[in-house]
Amino acid sequence: MPRNRFGTKHQFLGNSLVTMSVPSAAQLGEFGVDSSWSKFVDVPSHSGGTHRWHILERPGMGADVPTILCIHGNPTWSFLWSRLMSEISPSFRVLAPDQLSMGFSDHIGARPYRDRVGDIHDLVTALNIHGPLWIVAQDWGGAIAMGYATSHRAQVAGLILSNTGIAIPAGRKAPRLIRISASSGLHRLITRTTSLFVRGTGYLPGAGLTKQQRRALVAPYLVQDRRIGVAGFVADVPFDERHPSSFDLASVAAELQKLTIPVRLYWGSKDPVFNDDFADDLMSRFSDVETHRIPGAGHLAVLETSMAPFVESVVRNSTQVISAPSDDDQTCETLWARIDSSTRPDALAISDAAAKTSVTFSEFESRVASFAQSLSDQGVKLGDRVAVLVPPSIDLIAVVYACWRVGAITVIADRGLGIKGLGAAVRSARVQHVVGPQQAVTAARVLRWAPRSQKISLASLSTSRTVSSLAQITVPAPTADDLAAVLFTSGATGPAKGVRYTHRQLGAQRDALQKTYDITANDRFVAAFAPFALFGPALGITTGLADMDVTSPSTLTADALNQACQLIDATMVFASPAALANVVRTAGGSLPAVSTSRLVMSAGAPVPLETLQKMQALCP
Repeated sequence: MPRNRFGTKHQFLGNSLVTMSVPSAAQLGEFGVDSSWSKFVDVPSHSGGTHRWHILERPGMGADVPTILCIHGNPTWSFLWSRLMSEISPSFRVLAPDQLSMGFSDHIGARPYRDRVGDIHDLVTALNIHGPLWIVAQDWGGAIAMGYATSHRAQVAGLILSNTGIAIPAGRKAPRLIRISASSGLHRLITRTTSLFVRGTGYLPGAGLTKQQRRALVAPYLVQDRRIGVAGFVADVPFDERHPSSFDLASVAAELQKLTIPVRLYWGSKDPVFNDDFADDLMSRFSDVETHRIPGAGHLAVLETSMAPFVESVVRNSTQVISAPSDDDQTCETLWARIDSSTRPDALAISDAAAKTSVTFSEFESRVASFAQSLSDQGVKLGDRVAVLVPPSIDLIAVVYACWRVGAITVIADRGLGIKGLGAAVRSARVQHVVGPQQAVTAARVLRWAPRSQKISLASLSTSRTVSSLAQITVPAPTADDLAAVLFTSGATGPAKGVRYTHRQLGAQRDALQKTYDITANDRFVAAFAPFALFGPALGITTGLADMDVTSPSTLTADALNQACQLIDATMVFASPAALANVVRTAGGSLPAVSTSRLVMSAGAPVPLETLQKMQALCP
């Protein structure tokens, strides 16, 4: 097989003749790219002359639908976006150019950052793109997209950035792989003389690429004269302020906070180049930003995984017309409002059957208020993420509500995930604080679940000064649309995934539960599922915690459920299907305290008909 299976043309670069490859329809077909998308466009350049760009263009069929412009990084080309282009809705027009000196566009030598931003403007102008423009970008393409967005705010409707950066995050060095590739003794060898940098990119840690994908990525760079742009990109990474591109990148970074457009990060978690530190850095620079972290994916997450549903959802949701909120929308009762004990100080708030303890509403409000004050005194503030490693108990519920009151975001994962799964969940959430018993806090430190976080022991909260009521907490309360929690799924269908909830969303769930099941202040419910126990104080009703191993729902016995119901004279029960199945399995006879419950709720998995029928017999 010949080494280069593309047709050729020639151009002079200085005094050197550079062979230019042109992708054939057959070759594109082998790569899974529709050959009708491939075309060349002559583009006048801001730096003089006219250059021929190679682009992949998939026409759209929708009216008034934003154009999506995809910008690759180094050392890739427009093929990087072929999966997105194949899978996204046909209503979108999608454009993916090969940057100059990259892919199959004209190779005109190394291009500094400022010129590459200008190149995108040249292309957009030549293609006569009007109306809203969404830019999806990866690696160096992300920095270029940010530069273009800051200087063309009226046109850019939003950014979707994947494993990229605009600056080296505070407290860390530039990625080791880039430092090695840019070092004076190795730069030319790694990036141009050999294909090590080009070929190695396809083997970076992540979900993995197919042989076909790896072959496609290196196709434009088979000879060293075709790798001048690759080497130039690496050389353009500034490691200090003396670098020619340092000022331009810093100027763009300073402007990002002024952007009001939605910015969404699509982040491969295993990237050794742009790791989570870079995602955190970008999160701090935009006003409307969210991260979608993909466990198992790497630097080339945009090709390793199916990102089309994410892009479609982001673009469509941002273009929907949002009506002005009604008065009801704007008024959202806080999650802790019904903890107020002034009208029923001695009423039972929570009973913990396993610990054989309970608290009144007055005692619970004081515990929440004291914890909140202590968290605030220890530096926990609005928007901070707090990993809550407290076992299911009254203290767990109190810590969660204390975090919510001071505006912190609770990160909660099921202990059933095990040490490995729990650690992965905490690490992925990028928490600033870890709260738990000393044993859990020590484990988090030793296992480096959150190496830069503050460790706060539960004992330090419990021994803090007593605050009798939440009214005494003076720190500003969060708004309804502030993030309240990141709750991780069970991991039963793959890696546990963090789901974000705002205060408004949790409040809406509380209100929906109350309305659907006619819950009143006179109701009392047993929660045999730890997360659901959090809704008890929000509903303002008595909550009972059953004696069971929450990491194994099937450990809930009929006697344990009956005891928990008896302790609070329960009117409602919530348990998972697995828990209910064991209840009916271990029920030797009637369950007097359970039988008086007016409602039994179960969710989270299919509930067998036999289980429902037997539970109905126990709760006539």
